[in-house]
Parts: sequence; C-alpha cells; structure tokens
Amino acid sequence: MGRGDKKTAKGKRFKGSFGKSRPVTKSPAKKAAAKKAATKKSK
Repeated sequence: MGRGDKKTAKGKRFKGSFGKSRPVTKSPAKKAAAKKAATKKSK
C-alpha cells in the first residue's frame, strides 16, 4: 500500500483521482479557510 495503490488516499493523491477514500467534497473547515484565502487574494 502506497502511492501505486489506487484504493488508498495517498494513491489517489498521486494519481489525482477521487473516490471513497478521497472524496471531492471539502470539509467545512477547509471551505472556510479557502474562502478566506480567496477574499484576501482579491483585495
């Protein structure tokens, strides 16, 4: 199990794919941080 294993989150990060172990939806905390960074950048 490592980067070559498509079933793990690390493998999915390496491949750039999403699924059960690496869902596309962001967590609420990360969404807020991303929104804050985006508003800071635009100013």
